[in-house]
Amino acid sequence: MPVINLQITRGATPEQKAEIISDFTATLARVLGKKTEHTHIIIQEVEEQDWGFAGLPTDAWRRANAGG
Repeated sequence: MPVINLQITRGATPEQKAEIISDFTATLARVLGKKTEHTHIIIQEVEEQDWGFAGLPTDAWRRANAGG
């Protein structure tokens, strides 16, 4: 039973999430031969201020890099 736990910052639409679930499930079926009915996709949305990289919270990084 494959499980994919995907973490993204908030803002994806229900349609985008449905497409991600469909595509990831299809990829596991195609590449690994996994049954779609046994595949679980978990999407966890994280607030931008709770996600950091390059030494900054994501919201601060986006503000600092908005011009370029």
